[in-house]
Amino acid sequence: MRHLYLNGVWAPSTSGEGVDVVDPATEEVLDRVPAGTPDDVEAAVAAARAAFPAWAGAAPGERAKLLAHAAGLLRERAEHVARVIATDLGAPYDKALRVHTLGPAEILEFYARLAEGHSGEAESIGNSRVFREPVGVVGAITPWNYPLHQVVCKVAPALAAGCTVVLKPSEVAPLAAYELAGIFDEVGLPPGVFNLLSGRGEVVGEALCAHPDVDMISFTGSTRAGRRIGAVAAETVKRVTLELGGKSANIILPDADMPTAVKVGVAHAFTNSGQTCSAWSRMIVHRDSYDEAVRLAVAAASRYTVGGPFDEGVRLGPLISKTQRDRVVHYINRGQEEGARLVCGGTERPLPRGYFVEPTVFAGVEPGMVIEQEEIFGPVLCVIPYTSEDEAIKIANGTPYGLAGAVWAADRDRAAAVGRRLRTGQVSVNGGAHNPLAPFGGFKQSGVGRELGRYGFEEYLEVQSLQF
Repeated sequence: MRHLYLNGVWAPSTSGEGVDVVDPATEEVLDRVPAGTPDDVEAAVAAARAAFPAWAGAAPGERAKLLAHAAGLLRERAEHVARVIATDLGAPYDKALRVHTLGPAEILEFYARLAEGHSGEAESIGNSRVFREPVGVVGAITPWNYPLHQVVCKVAPALAAGCTVVLKPSEVAPLAAYELAGIFDEVGLPPGVFNLLSGRGEVVGEALCAHPDVDMISFTGSTRAGRRIGAVAAETVKRVTLELGGKSANIILPDADMPTAVKVGVAHAFTNSGQTCSAWSRMIVHRDSYDEAVRLAVAAASRYTVGGPFDEGVRLGPLISKTQRDRVVHYINRGQEEGARLVCGGTERPLPRGYFVEPTVFAGVEPGMVIEQEEIFGPVLCVIPYTSEDEAIKIANGTPYGLAGAVWAADRDRAAAVGRRLRTGQVSVNGGAHNPLAPFGGFKQSGVGRELGRYGFEEYLEVQSLQF
């Protein structure tokens, strides 16, 4: 069994117990990590608290140098780390390398540059001087669906800002976090600046959120868990950033390039086997083009070969666990019960082993159906008709979420105007690519605060003014 990383050393948990890490493609146990305890949380927070003054006071260039070194090692070990993620998560290897590993390396490099340029010089406002100071000890709680990316999105800006970190990765897919901890140890990050606690959310996560010496919690996960974290953290009035669920809409206007919009829309819906909070899981199409869009979506979905992460030609890996597969199957059944028309995929197991679900497309989906409202977190696409532009926007805005979305039109300015009317944190216009330096986060129940870029960095800074 692995150890925890506390105060610069690898140490066993006080529980002596572990959590099995299961390969979702084979259903076999591939590793075991400690089941952390509140006592482990106490030790990690104490180490982070003790390390904070020196780390916050370090020259920005020193912090930048260590982050840059870590990014370099991650790039050097990218193929190894990608294999770890592909096995742990089930993502096809090419995506594990390009998206799940090299993407985080780019983000680490960005925050290294940002740290170097952050001089901390004061801004003068009248008789005041305004400073930006690191918030303190950060508890970072990350999910299983992007097991390295989500860690780096929190840890890199926190360290760049001068904060110290206690990381609690998901116990379902924790191995990428262990790879990063090993890199931080090798580059010589001072003891206590970064600490890794594995374990269950209801034990380690709760204790971390409630701890009075934790100044901030940054969480990514479900909206349900986010509500609980916000409530627990409120008892000690600590800062909280939440990146939560989504039910993102892909609006295709009548004059859009329909084949391209549908093809790219299906790809976004099925990214990471649909286990992406910002997945475009609702395709909203004008009634005059609806049948064509459904036909194109079925054709595109049929090209998503299901299989293990190292199999040739695979585009859709397994879901992360039996629990997640059962959840997705439940929603597929619910959609049929509600009267939606299953035009592709379904609940049959495509392979004898592994937590696989076929790429699934529903037609005849109406606003208000459960499959149209709730986050499924699997390879399930709902195609919804509309009559007017205002109706399309109303449908797009008609869920509790507001994380991402897309608009397609022949006229880019028209698409952008519709995008501005969406109550969502990010909008792709005519297939505009994800920008890892732009702010990421949601409206409504999709979260509070932002990650990535300069905006993500500022979440980890407090504002102090001195009057003269």
